[in-house]
Amino acid sequence: MFAFAANSLLCRLALAEGLIDAATFTSVRIIAGAVTLGFIVLLRKRTHERPSTNWRTVAMLFTYMVFFSFAYLSLSAGTGALLLFGSVQLTMFVVALREGERFPLLSWGGFALALLGLIFLVLPGVTAPNPLGAILMTVAGIAWGAYSLMGRNVADPLEATAKNFMYSVPLVLMVSLFFLPEFSSSYGGLALAIASGAVTSGCGYVIWYAALPGLTATRAATVQLSVPVIAAFGGILLLSELITPRLLLASAATLGGVAIVLAQRSEQRKQVGT
Repeated sequence: MFAFAANSLLCRLALAEGLIDAATFTSVRIIAGAVTLGFIVLLRKRTHERPSTNWRTVAMLFTYMVFFSFAYLSLSAGTGALLLFGSVQLTMFVVALREGERFPLLSWGGFALALLGLIFLVLPGVTAPNPLGAILMTVAGIAWGAYSLMGRNVADPLEATAKNFMYSVPLVLMVSLFFLPEFSSSYGGLALAIASGAVTSGCGYVIWYAALPGLTATRAATVQLSVPVIAAFGGILLLSELITPRLLLASAATLGGVAIVLAQRSEQRKQVGT
C-alpha cells in the first residue's frame, strides 16, 4: 500500500515542481515499469504457455496511466488518491451488481455514503479540487477498476501485467508526441518517473501479487483503504500540502461507506459458506 500511495506522491512531486511534463512522466513511468517487469519475468524462467494479449486490458492500463498523470497537474496527493480509490471501488461495486450479485440494504447505504463523499469532495467551493483534474482522476479510477476486474482470471498476473506494460509503450509515446510542444524534463523529473515505474509500479505489483494468495478478496480490498490516508499524510510531510475539512469529511464518508460494503460482502459470503 505504501508503494501504491507513493505513485501519487512521486507523480505530484514531479508535476507540481515542474520537473517534467505529464506526458513524458507517463511515458518514462511505463517504459521503466515494462523493463522492470520484463526483467523479473525473464528471471523466473517459466516454461508454461504464455498468456495471450488482451488489448482491452492494455487500453485500460494506458487510460489509467495517462489520465492519472494529467490529473495530478492540479490535484493534491491526498485528494487525487481519494478520487482514484473511490472510483475504483465504486466501479467494482457496479460491475458486481451487473453480474447479478445481490446486496443487503446496509450495503446500499454504504454505497450511497461513499458516493455522497465523492460528490461532496468535488462540489464547487473555495476548497474544491480543480474540476478537470477531478474528472481526469475519476476516469483513471474507472479504468484501473476495469483493468483489475479484467485480470481476475489471468493464470499468470505478473507476466500478463508485464505484457500490458510493454504493449502500452507505443501508445504513451504517441501521447508524448502529441504533447511535444509542452515537453519539459529534468534529471529530477526523470528520476521520479523511473522510480514510479520501476519501483512503486513494477516492484509494487510484484509485492502485491505475492501477498494476494494470503488474503481473501475482501481483505485485499479492505487494506486498500489505507492508500488515500498514506498519500494524504505523505503530501503533508513531503509536499507541504494542507488537509482541508472538506477532504477529511469526504474521506470519512467515502472510506467509511466502502468499508461498510466490504464488511457486508464478507458477512454475506460467510453465510453462503455455512
